Amino acid sequence: MSDTSYLDWPFLDDTHRDLAGRIARWAEAEIAPMAEDEPEDDAALDAACRALVRKLAAGGWLRYCVAAPHGGQFDRIDVRCLSLIRETLAYHSGLADFSFIMQGLGSGPISIFGSEEQKATYLPGVAAGERIAAFALSEPDSGSDVAAMKTEAVVDGDTYVLNGAKTLISNAGIADQYTVIARTGEAPGAQGLSAFIVEAENPGLEITERFRVVAPHPLGTVSFTDCHVPLANVIAGPGNGFKVAMATLDIFR
Repeated sequence: MSDTSYLDWPFLDDTHRDLAGRIARWAEAEIAPMAEDEPEDDAALDAACRALVRKLAAGGWLRYCVAAPHGGQFDRIDVRCLSLIRETLAYHSGLADFSFIMQGLGSGPISIFGSEEQKATYLPGVAAGERIAAFALSEPDSGSDVAAMKTEAVVDGDTYVLNGAKTLISNAGIADQYTVIARTGEAPGAQGLSAFIVEAENPGLEITERFRVVAPHPLGTVSFTDCHVPLANVIAGPGNGFKVAMATLDIFR
């Protein structure tokens, strides 16, 4: 890599300088040899991403994406560590960088706002590379205008029932768990949204479209048709979805 004199800047400490050296050596040995391999189709792309997630977990890097003590390195996620790791991974492979940060973005709402039960259930598998995470926010008609989203979640007994669609969702089709922001109607606009943990095998969740892009990575549309999600899978309580989404994006985007 080029000039790394920024490592001497005062907002980085010796922990960060050590991390920068370790990730540089590891990526040179583990990621650089794979950098020229570009998957030819969705199946090969999905397999490559799963392999990268496992490799990142084996190297211990996914521990920086989630909160301790549920597999994470620190009680609070350190954005400086994320930046140093991402810079090095991206230098060698955009797909490796993607695979790393999506584990953080997809599980970030749980790390930041989740209950202890939610953290214990979902974070260790993400840190270990055993579960792939995704963040489902954008919609076909509203894009990044969160307040205009239409995906709806209605209480039905001990579950919420989700109906709607999310599009341009990274890790669509390979994720084991999705953090989904949906309208629950506590108030108008952004104040009437909630965040849900939805497992990929939930009946009613379907990947209805895949997209091919210049920098290949799993990307698609996730549709929900009468998809039942336990009340216990609401993150930070009803009506807090906008806060959950924005705080997560502040760290991982």
